[in-house]
Amino acid sequence: MSIEPQKPNTVLIGKKPTINYVMAALKLLNDEGAEEVVIKARGRNICKAVDTVEMLKNLFIKNLVVKDVKIYSEDLDEEGKRKVSALEITVAKERK
Repeated sequence: MSIEPQKPNTVLIGKKPTINYVMAALKLLNDEGAEEVVIKARGRNICKAVDTVEMLKNLFIKNLVVKDVKIYSEDLDEEGKRKVSALEITVAKERK
């Protein structure tokens, strides 16, 4: 199982409150000038990733667009017997 290094414009969703991930994405988009941000989540945190994008879009950045959504499964063990669902949502500010 190979693990890819994370890009600097990635927000990994975990157990913290959703607003923490919203603020992290806002910081990347506004303060650090990232053209796009990738919100990543696995398993039970997938719903929190969707909530994060919806909060960004509806409350903070009105011109936010979802550029891409990837869904896939990751192997948790070497034999490939245990898998976990994963999601990547790529968002960016719409250019005018």
